[in-house]
Amino acid sequence: MSGWLVTGAGGMVGRDLLAGLAAAGEYAIGPDRTALDITDADAVRAVLETYAPAVVVNCAAWTAVDDAEAKEAEALAVNGTGPRVLAEACAASGAVLIQVSTDYVFAGDGQTPYGEYDPTGPRSAYGRTKLAGEHAVLDTLPETGYVVRTAWLYGAGGGNFVRTMIRLESVKDTLDVVDDQRGQPTWTGDLADRLVRLGRAALEGAAEPGIYHGTSGGETTWFGFTREIFRLLGADPERVRPTTSEAFVRPAPRPAYSVLGHERWKRAGIEPIREWRAALEEAFPALVAAERQTGVTGR
Repeated sequence: MSGWLVTGAGGMVGRDLLAGLAAAGEYAIGPDRTALDITDADAVRAVLETYAPAVVVNCAAWTAVDDAEAKEAEALAVNGTGPRVLAEACAASGAVLIQVSTDYVFAGDGQTPYGEYDPTGPRSAYGRTKLAGEHAVLDTLPETGYVVRTAWLYGAGGGNFVRTMIRLESVKDTLDVVDDQRGQPTWTGDLADRLVRLGRAALEGAAEPGIYHGTSGGETTWFGFTREIFRLLGADPERVRPTTSEAFVRPAPRPAYSVLGHERWKRAGIEPIREWRAALEEAFPALVAAERQTGVTGR
């Protein structure tokens, strides 16, 4: 067994993970959702038998949070059944499985950072289906199953909050942005780096199986996040005005508090992800370039 299999490789995390693996000199294959349906047990077994990866990272997911409220069964198939199919195939092949999960598994009403094994309590269909996926992996693979929860993701390889704010800054005089939801903006490049390190540590026996939190250090609100985006654009942050969640009612409730603790990384000999502002500043030129290119091509 050797190499890596990245499922859902067409998304933001999957793209940056494949790039990170290539930079680290790791062989990897990355089928997107059209090439590999993770709910298809026969297809999953065939891929693992053909390529015999040592590490599988599941980036495939139903991420349409609001749509999941009306289509929970469909979301559960991808977020719950899919991870179980992968876990069962990994159990048969001996591969390590890393499941990417979310802060939505928590109730979002905390006041201090959620620890890796704090009680969960999802308040949305999306959160419930992702929690089902966590249980599937950890129950099926108690010795070789890993869950990495993340949140507030942004990257150059897909639509996200940062790219939306870059676009809106050029067309809006002012922006009203929610200031009563706290979290940790996380660059997919940083998350990908930790997934690579975790997979390697797992193969070396240095990382205990279980749950890890893959979010940036520090915390802010969407309002504070947007003001920092404006600052990096050279725009006046005062054009960003605070508002409350009541101004943007959505089908799925958003967690008011999504700050996660990062204690388990150090036990695996891996530094947690850096502070969010430093990551955003490094990632920003590529985000601006990607958004500007999208505007030029109309994609």
